Amino acid sequence: MKRPDPGPPGDLRILVWQWGRRGAGPRFAADLAEALRALPQTRVALSLSARAERLAGADAPVCDLPVPTYAGLGGLLRRVLLLPLDARRLAARLRKLAPDLAICAMPAPLDLLMAWVLRRQGVRFLVVVHDAEAHPGDGFPLQMALQRRLTRRADGLVALSGHVAARLRAQGLAAGQPLFRASHPPFRFGPPPPPPFGHGGPARLLVFGRLRPYKGLDLLAAAWEILLAGGAPPAELRVGGQGPDSAALRAMRALPGVTVENRWVAEDDVGGLLGWADALVLSHTEASQSGVAAAAIAAGRCVVATRVGGLAEQLAGETRALLSAPEPAA
Repeated sequence: MKRPDPGPPGDLRILVWQWGRRGAGPRFAADLAEALRALPQTRVALSLSARAERLAGADAPVCDLPVPTYAGLGGLLRRVLLLPLDARRLAARLRKLAPDLAICAMPAPLDLLMAWVLRRQGVRFLVVVHDAEAHPGDGFPLQMALQRRLTRRADGLVALSGHVAARLRAQGLAAGQPLFRASHPPFRFGPPPPPPFGHGGPARLLVFGRLRPYKGLDLLAAAWEILLAGGAPPAELRVGGQGPDSAALRAMRALPGVTVENRWVAEDDVGGLLGWADALVLSHTEASQSGVAAAAIAAGRCVVATRVGGLAEQLAGETRALLSAPEPAA
């Protein structure tokens, strides 16, 4: 892709990078770069994995610095072996962009390579921290160890909730460097769908995202049984996302009115899934904040969420959000 004009010498040049292939990371980075471009006297470049699903979508952003990453553990090991060569190539490409500041939009396994090259070139960088700790059953081996090494090398950190900021302080990772508070922006997947509950049928409830233990699917299964036992009005519950088979998912499949689709949902399919729903259900047992909640807000959907972690502050003031204790009856 053609590199943007570097602009007048007085412009602040910012590089936003995120080298994950799928999920919220590349979208968050692209949205952050787009928002920063609206600032006066600012030039913004975006670096994504050359394999990023976001680049194959219908509304793919301009990627000024596509970086070859990997697929699977074997691919990661090969990239590690090639780090010296990758560092030289990356350094040469960064010199052409000449950023004054870089922002890691969401940590990924190869970020220490970028941090090393930026340091060598005297470029300061910030890291946006989405999770201060790994969720149970989530992430990859050494994820938090790599993130801690990256944050200690950064010139500043950005936390997307007070919950995460407090955990970073407790871990000593915010000592001696600025810690900025931000909030998760709305995630837009195409144009806004029609308002909820306009289809005339039973209420449509959706669980969406990574189907991991901290999502509280066991709580939701128990809650659904309580509704059925009490003769609640008919509703449809759709569970869409990807995760390992579990007792909670098997219990959900056995319940009347529940459909489980354990699969990866491609970028271009997310908007349709959100548009189908009247409300998103976040039955989490813990949470830093939620990209799913951000997508629901952008789509004008209702949200029913447990009051855990950073969800309460993220959804504060949202008129279509209902919060409950993390208990089936609630």
